[in-house]
Amino acid sequence: MIDFTQPDAVEKNVVESLAHGIACVVGTTGFAAEQLERLDGLAKEARKPFFLVPNFAIGAVLMMRFAVEAAHYLPRAEIVELHNEAKKDAPSGTALATAKAMGTAPEIHSVRLPGLVAHQEVLLGDVGQLLTIRHDTFAREAFLPGVLLALEKLDTLPPGLTVGLDALLG
Repeated sequence: MIDFTQPDAVEKNVVESLAHGIACVVGTTGFAAEQLERLDGLAKEARKPFFLVPNFAIGAVLMMRFAVEAAHYLPRAEIVELHNEAKKDAPSGTALATAKAMGTAPEIHSVRLPGLVAHQEVLLGDVGQLLTIRHDTFAREAFLPGVLLALEKLDTLPPGLTVGLDALLG
């Protein structure tokens, strides 16, 4: 089962799917920690993967990986994420996942404007220098290779919750 709806709708879909022995790929963000704990437990019980992917764009996943590496050497950072005005969560799941992975508690700035798809910039600074790592998604087709990778590798994941496409990249 693959779901890109909203946290309040997707939870029921995941519960039903797991009850029928169906593995789940979810591209929805904005879950509460309690929801994830519950769904993780149900997936383990069902012995099926529950794969939660904040961003299916492989370039975005690499941007996050590069930001984590850079944060070891440039610990002062901020994240600017830009999305269409219809995006409900702010900050985005990608920005939150990036900040958490960096371990430096960077400030996150959210922008919601018409015409945008998904953009994120990680700025890392130190005395006399600035490193900018940026990913831009201009069309939703950018997510397809990541979705296909998730579906192709879903059976290789352990039962329970796995977060992030990074888990599938070498």
